[in-house]
Amino acid sequence: MNPDFIKYQAQTSPYPLGMEVSHAIGSYIYDTSDKKYLDFVAGVSACTLGHQHPRVNQAIKDQLDKYSHVMVYGEYSQSPAVQYCKLMASLLPESLNKTYLVNSGTEAIEGALKLAKRTTGRSQLISCHNAYHGNTMGSMSVMGFEERKQAFRPLLPDVDFITFNNEEDLQKITTRTAAILLETIQGGAGFIEPKDNFLQKVRKRCDEVGAMMIVDEIQPGFGRTGKLFGFQNYDVVPDIVVMGKGMGGGMPVGAFTASAERMDLLTENPKLGHITTFGGHPVIASACLATLKELTETNLIEQTLEKEKLFRSLLVHPLIKEIRGKGLMLAPMTESPEITNQVILNCQEKGLILFWLLFEGCAIRITPPLTISEEEIKEGCAIILEVMDEILKKEQKV
Repeated sequence: MNPDFIKYQAQTSPYPLGMEVSHAIGSYIYDTSDKKYLDFVAGVSACTLGHQHPRVNQAIKDQLDKYSHVMVYGEYSQSPAVQYCKLMASLLPESLNKTYLVNSGTEAIEGALKLAKRTTGRSQLISCHNAYHGNTMGSMSVMGFEERKQAFRPLLPDVDFITFNNEEDLQKITTRTAAILLETIQGGAGFIEPKDNFLQKVRKRCDEVGAMMIVDEIQPGFGRTGKLFGFQNYDVVPDIVVMGKGMGGGMPVGAFTASAERMDLLTENPKLGHITTFGGHPVIASACLATLKELTETNLIEQTLEKEKLFRSLLVHPLIKEIRGKGLMLAPMTESPEITNQVILNCQEKGLILFWLLFEGCAIRITPPLTISEEEIKEGCAIILEVMDEILKKEQKV
């Protein structure tokens, strides 16, 4: 399969991992030689309930037996999407009560930026250095990493950047600013958490100057940090919440949520302020609804913090300098990208899937399904420690 994979399917890097996937179930992925791999990545935080979760699968099958795509977004009342948006409103702060369903996290970012400009009548957007919000032209414009952007300029004008957790930089938010966009926990930068009430200070500054606060929950959302959404850990209510990844239990989806008053601005002046053909797709929405119900009707979210404690207690090694992140969004940090590469690649050979972060080369991504068991955590951590011991012995011989 791999020669055709390289020849016919567009690639994102010169050296893809190239595992030939046969099937996946629970916390494991199997290749075509029937070797199984414990999955500590969950499709980069997307497979919230693991692989082939019975509730999600059944919801997809049940909806397929009724109807699939019937009309572009927002014209017909389709039960899965309506139920999902209603349930979401009941779980969020009162001011976040209307949701626009789209196809991916990056499209949700685009919609949120448009809504902020439409609401405020302003043009300036502010993001953070080393932020990642997607890879379309608008989302790339608010990506705080020039190396990934320079080949595609010109991008959106009137975008400025601040440093995450730098309170002095908040003065850059002014009466010219339409919105500031922040990840609740910076992902690509190395799973960096807000400190010293930083998000509350952003909220206060936005209120002072009439700017909107957009939080990107694409990665931290859906239980990964011990709350349904990451911002709920920090006693702050944003104007717009952007979501994706883990929302669909492995299916492609995104959404942005705001107040009904603000969201309704997309319906006129001009009409069709944001349109999408497949947003709110009934099969996808059914998977989202099943995922959200499973998260909120079980103790999976509460267990996330206990599982974090287990990871932290097990992953103690001279090659691990610290472990960043929260819940099941963790990043053990090594001394160098070279060591991190060795750990990730050698663990895959031993049947454990780890991955990289976009901008922080020393970080090892650990974002397993929330359904992962304690025994599976112990199994995977044992492989990590074994690989690190082997690396350390080689270094000592040199």
